[in-house]
Amino acid sequence: MFKADLLELLETVLGQRPDLAFHILSNGQHFEQGDVERLRQPCYQRVQWGIPVYSADHASHDQIVAKEGALARLEKSFCHLLAAGARIELRTVLLSDNYNDLPRLARYVVTRLPFIEHWSIMQLENAGFAKNRWDALYVDHQQDFAPLGQALDHAILSGLDVRLFNVPRCSVPQEYRPYAMASISDWKRRYAPTCAPCHERDQCGGFFEWHPRDADLKVVPL
Repeated sequence: MFKADLLELLETVLGQRPDLAFHILSNGQHFEQGDVERLRQPCYQRVQWGIPVYSADHASHDQIVAKEGALARLEKSFCHLLAAGARIELRTVLLSDNYNDLPRLARYVVTRLPFIEHWSIMQLENAGFAKNRWDALYVDHQQDFAPLGQALDHAILSGLDVRLFNVPRCSVPQEYRPYAMASISDWKRRYAPTCAPCHERDQCGGFFEWHPRDADLKVVPL
């Protein structure tokens, strides 16, 4: 709705402040062919677009974002962003509705979207709309790591830069810990009491302050 205003703001600020860069979260629903030349301007190399994709299945993705035709429209936007040389961070939140489909999504990403800068796979934050539907939405990746592990394997073997966000290091097998980022800001991060002796605590993002405390019981100091 405010795309033109946003682009004008970005161009103005970036033109005056060469020391700044932007990371902008977008649903990717409104990029058009007419935006390509504009987005090719050098200033947009300091803009990264964070765009969510939840499933390779159109019906599943559309259901999660509550918009019919959302993935089809997003695929058109990706074509325009690719033509513009835009920098893209793909974002996928782990949900009970998409978890088992992660390997298929990984194959979709590496074959259809290899031009992205990186793929951020994120555990769900207990905030906003998710807070009221936590039990229905949250999926514990420790109970069955296989779908997530297979997705990571596809991405890694294809040379894709993949990262895990909001995931404590001890909650993933050792071979995947290098991909677990310390992604939670210090002002909203907490560690379980059992994290105290962990040798990898400084490299770990811990938990969100508002993450359910029952997760503390699964902490295993490394």
